[in-house]
Amino acid sequence: MKKITIFVASFALCFISAPAFAQETSAFTGPRVEIITGYDNVDADGAKSADGLLYGLNAGYDFAMGGVILGLEGEVSDSTTKQSDAIGRTVTDRDLYIGARIGVPISEKALAYAKAGYTNARFKYEEAAGGEGGGTISGGGNADGLRLGAGLEYRLARNIFLKGEYRYSNYEAGLSRHQLVTGLGIRF
Repeated sequence: MKKITIFVASFALCFISAPAFAQETSAFTGPRVEIITGYDNVDADGAKSADGLLYGLNAGYDFAMGGVILGLEGEVSDSTTKQSDAIGRTVTDRDLYIGARIGVPISEKALAYAKAGYTNARFKYEEAAGGEGGGTISGGGNADGLRLGAGLEYRLARNIFLKGEYRYSNYEAGLSRHQLVTGLGIRF
């Protein structure tokens, strides 16, 4: 909770200084689509954390409102994160996200932003079955959660941008996720 409080307070400082950066906001508005990749770390209560590669697609629409950029976005991603132990193996599967972001232009080419929204991740598991027959028990399930994040978008050309982002997702059943993501996108 302390990390979330520090994150919110730090981002609020961006808005206090926003008038000093009164920049052209149209460079950060309109529909956008991007490919993403990055580092994925999944923690489950009572288990060792697991790392992997995240990859996916993100799409959104941003608009200006009084020098601030507001946006809606959705994402579909997957991960190579797997965790194995003596009992069995857990594999991450697809992750769906829908949320909003708010940003402040810090130059005519850079936008600092924070985001929040709903996320739904699917996990699969496989356990060794006890008894004479041996074999395995497998299954899976979905976990609902909240995602918070912050990032920086940098315009490389008129309609091409690069972004870097940190995000934290907290799911039900004691699951959480830390991700460092980079994206390359086009704004229409």
